[in-house]
Amino acid sequence: MAIEQVIAALQARFPQAGIEPKPLCTYLDGRDSGQVWIRVEPAQALEVFGFLKSDPACSFEMLADVTCVDYLNYPEAEDRFGVTYNLLSLSLNHRLFVKIFANDPDPTVPSMTSLWRGAEWTEREVFDMFGIRFEGHPDLRRILMPETFVDFPLRKDYPLRGKGEREAFDVIRRDSA
Repeated sequence: MAIEQVIAALQARFPQAGIEPKPLCTYLDGRDSGQVWIRVEPAQALEVFGFLKSDPACSFEMLADVTCVDYLNYPEAEDRFGVTYNLLSLSLNHRLFVKIFANDPDPTVPSMTSLWRGAEWTEREVFDMFGIRFEGHPDLRRILMPETFVDFPLRKDYPLRGKGEREAFDVIRRDSA
């Protein structure tokens, strides 16, 4: 099944959601990459994702990745953070990127761990790096940074050289290690 049929099934099942596919990227010469993304509102996310996983016409049995983009200072951005879920149907050989947007002061989106157990660690990584809270996550704690780290280093408003955290560590030189 082509991704166009998946979009049509989504639009038929969720007519109020306003699901409109957008090209994931275009090449410099103007060609389309052939991959699309859709926007889903947080309130509808669990139901939409459940449909994408369980409906035989969609069959997105694999959550390949979860990532985030901080849209701070993007000229036309309406929202601060875009959490992107990369869904893959191995049985039907198609892929769909689904974005859920969140804003300050407490960016929160629903967790997809009830649908894909593999979301547990990837959502923790997004939480650790961007501070996005995943409502319903069974173990939302830091996974890469120390528990004592207070900020979120991949946010655009985080200083490039940090906030002095590295000064607490001794410098280990390669020639003396």
